[in-house]
Amino acid sequence: MLDVLVVGAGPAGRAVAAACGERGLRTLLLDPAPNRPWRASYGAWHDELPAGLPESVLAAVVPGRAVATTEHTLDRHYAVLDVPALRAHLDGRLAGAGVRVERGLARPGELPPAGLVIDAGGAAQPLAQPGAGWGRHGGASRDRHGGGGRGRGGGGGRGRHGGGGRGRGATGRRGWDRRGVHAEQTAVGVIVPAELATPVLRPGEALFMDWRQPAGAPGDWPTFLYAIPLGGGRVLLEETSLARRPGLDLDTLAARLRARLAEHRIEPPLDAPREVVRFPLDLPRHRGAGVLGFGAAAPLTHPATGYQLAESLRLAPEVARAAAADLGDSGRGPAAALASTRALLWPPSARAVHLARRRGLEALLRLPPARLPEFFEGFFALPGARQRDYLSGRAAALGTLRAMAGTFATTRWPVRLRLIGSSMLVSAPPESTIRSSVE
Repeated sequence: MLDVLVVGAGPAGRAVAAACGERGLRTLLLDPAPNRPWRASYGAWHDELPAGLPESVLAAVVPGRAVATTEHTLDRHYAVLDVPALRAHLDGRLAGAGVRVERGLARPGELPPAGLVIDAGGAAQPLAQPGAGWGRHGGASRDRHGGGGRGRGGGGGRGRHGGGGRGRGATGRRGWDRRGVHAEQTAVGVIVPAELATPVLRPGEALFMDWRQPAGAPGDWPTFLYAIPLGGGRVLLEETSLARRPGLDLDTLAARLRARLAEHRIEPPLDAPREVVRFPLDLPRHRGAGVLGFGAAAPLTHPATGYQLAESLRLAPEVARAAAADLGDSGRGPAAALASTRALLWPPSARAVHLARRRGLEALLRLPPARLPEFFEGFFALPGARQRDYLSGRAAALGTLRAMAGTFATTRWPVRLRLIGSSMLVSAPPESTIRSSVE
């Protein structure tokens, strides 16, 4: 029998499978398309990445800048990952640890026997409830194929998104809006030569967000420009809707990106690679019977920013250590392994922080669109340590609350009154449910 079965071969799934294999656990990594290219860009705050991550997987480490109603220099560095190098690093660890990588569908009740089953299938959460899974036909039929992984072309995240599949879901899941509509982050981007991007991105920096709205852009929902160096003389320019229920349609985002680039006289090549993003921010906590949710499936996704890749890479070795302690010859067995790994991912402090950030997400969703830049002007006025308390980590409940209180203090009264009202309500109602022709 397997010690560990990991379902989902994105960055989070690969990282936790490799860590389990390195602990001597018999590990299988299962995915319907393990060789699928990763088409995402992945980024994270540099100080969040695990210490053992080799420098070779970093395409750039640069200071960050943000623009709300005024410009702010951030006091921490942003890391952009070299996606092929990250994948090669994780694949090398899988091979070195003897982890089997196989192609196959995954459905609850039809999985290979294993001491610990880990759902790392991203926002689709394929093992979160009975009847869930990948594909329209049941079974865990498997073919042996090496390597590979699931990328973002439909799922996961940007580091801001990384770690597995992304998906919308059906209605009726616990923790969702009663209308079954997700709060989502959506974005449309284009990759251009670095010299073309200089009107909006200075050399040697990352633009975390620029809330200045492009002239003549369609729609009244505010979006921001996210711009990062990808290495190799390339830059990603991405028009992003931070949070909306449901996500802002991709046609509008594409039109707003064109307007922004035209305003700066940036003309991307006709064959420039594109990036499309859509993932939920308000998934319920994974409660699949007998299954540990990991990565975006847990969800480890920050409800107000969408980041989770760094946290997944950091926690993977800890999950493996806890699993090995209970699945070894002198361990307490599979039930204890599941209990201990769940307790590791969701101690009371992490649950409290996640809840507070979910309330922060709902507050953002209830702000009038025109007030969003004002809100972030207040946030970026906080000391760097307070910003970090809210943007990073999962266990500092007091720091998270201090950051939220500090943002309240630094914003103007029109925003404060909305924040007070939002704190008394459960969830923001959905906006328009228009879908885009891009999808």
